[in-house]
Amino acid sequence: MNTAVDAWLAWVPKWEPAAYRARTRLCRRCTGSPVLVASGIPEGTPHQVKHSLVSRVQRIVDRVVDDYTAEHLPMLHAELSGADMWRVAGYDPAAGLDPEYDGLDPDPEPTEAGQPFLFTMAGLAAESQPEPPLPRPPLSQAEKEQLRREIELADLRAADIGNEVCFSLMAHRPRIAAAIDRFVEPQVRAMLDDLSRNLEPPA
Repeated sequence: MNTAVDAWLAWVPKWEPAAYRARTRLCRRCTGSPVLVASGIPEGTPHQVKHSLVSRVQRIVDRVVDDYTAEHLPMLHAELSGADMWRVAGYDPAAGLDPEYDGLDPDPEPTEAGQPFLFTMAGLAAESQPEPPLPRPPLSQAEKEQLRREIELADLRAADIGNEVCFSLMAHRPRIAAAIDRFVEPQVRAMLDDLSRNLEPPA
């Protein structure tokens, strides 16, 4: 957890409102995330600042669950490995993104309703996907039950490690708050002041 927070703290001074793109769609990764509660990040903090921390913590959880699945849950690991091999064979616009953009829609929203883009990243990804593999023989009842048990165990492991990292994150609240106060809030206030000046009626 220290590494994730240190990396986020190193990134925060680089954040600028000009690089922030507001979106009307809710972020599925950040909405209701216990990471934001544990970190103490204020509600009004720009989304990209929050998303960067949530994504870094989520990568920790994902890595632990992946390792646990590979070591203890053979059927689930085989199912996920097969799906990953087919999915990465085509173009993936989200591959290799920094945590600040991990989990975000790579395509901007159209600026005008009814005026779609000529092409989108998601569209290119869909076009480049290879033919799906031939269907495998159906699972037996015993295999289905084992797969359900392994999914439940993976979910339990994810919940446990999620709780652990959130409790660990609470110890970093002062550092997180100090970074936001020093690097984020002044830029947000300057942006709001500039907006207020532009909205004032002429003298």
